[in-house]
Amino acid sequence: MPFLSAQDMGQAAKSARTVVISGVPDGVLNNDVMSDILVIHFQKAKNNGGDVEEVKYPTTEKGVAYITFEDQEVVGSVLQKNEHRLEDRRLPRYYPLKVTAYCENVFSSVTAVLDMSVFKYKFVLEDLIQELKKKSTALSFGSLQSNGHISVQGSFPAMKWLRDFLLLKAKSLSEDKNEESKSHQRPKKRLQRHRLTREMNNFVHDAEGEKQVVVLDTDVYHYMKCFFSKELLANTDVVISDVTDGDITTLHLQRGRSRPDAGQVLRVKEKIENQSIKLHKSLRKERINFERCIRDKKKYRSVCESVKSRFPNVLFIPCDTHIDLIGSSSAVFEFKREVNKKMQGLFQNR
Repeated sequence: MPFLSAQDMGQAAKSARTVVISGVPDGVLNNDVMSDILVIHFQKAKNNGGDVEEVKYPTTEKGVAYITFEDQEVVGSVLQKNEHRLEDRRLPRYYPLKVTAYCENVFSSVTAVLDMSVFKYKFVLEDLIQELKKKSTALSFGSLQSNGHISVQGSFPAMKWLRDFLLLKAKSLSEDKNEESKSHQRPKKRLQRHRLTREMNNFVHDAEGEKQVVVLDTDVYHYMKCFFSKELLANTDVVISDVTDGDITTLHLQRGRSRPDAGQVLRVKEKIENQSIKLHKSLRKERINFERCIRDKKKYRSVCESVKSRFPNVLFIPCDTHIDLIGSSSAVFEFKREVNKKMQGLFQNR
């Protein structure tokens, strides 16, 4: 039965005390000196800082550092400061920094509504919900409704854990029902044997990997579809259909017209899941709100198109009231700053 280990809990606690710093000047000073300057900046009271436990710089992303504080409350204070300007006599000028909360996944949380009524004949639903709350403190549960529905909010990895946990529970229910039916079976007729054989054949097909399901964060799916679809489906005959429900997208994978080798669909599923894990660790999301009026959204989109050439690995998604940016921390920060700069110029020339 899955559970959150002490190591997972410790990592989650550390993540809650960590912030991501974008815009750190690259190549200006020695890395050790730059780390020292970052620590000084985020320990100063005027910057809403506090005692720093750890600084990670350089990282795999250019211009990005991670600061972990000793006290989680400092994170909230640092994030509330409107502007962080990195200043030091060893720097040639000041540098604006972008400070965001660190999270294991690309987005802070997703929300889903669960139908727990399937368990009501085997479990007391209130007790089952309490069990879930104890096993994963990273999830936030709403009130259990009379129809068995309950809303849940949390990080995508935590939601994925919840899904796997409930699937195990559902599987145990199915196995119990099978055992009960066996004890009350009558002698099988030929038609029943034929039906059983057909069901077993269908089961074998699924076991060979001809039909698979993958659950992804919707924004991660959009990014993956834009940049990795050809790579993931290269030299395969696998058809993918998607169903999006808010923050979560479910992919249904099955073989195409020609019969692929046994297990091909399963291998594609594993490639998608592995790529999803990598993206969750590296991507961040920013939002550009249409500050003036919604009528300006065409101009925002046009400016994003013009800036895109400089940031080929950033995905921008136009919406009715805003534009979402998805990419690495440094890339989305620079992309957003460039767009805002160009839009300010357009507004001033009106």
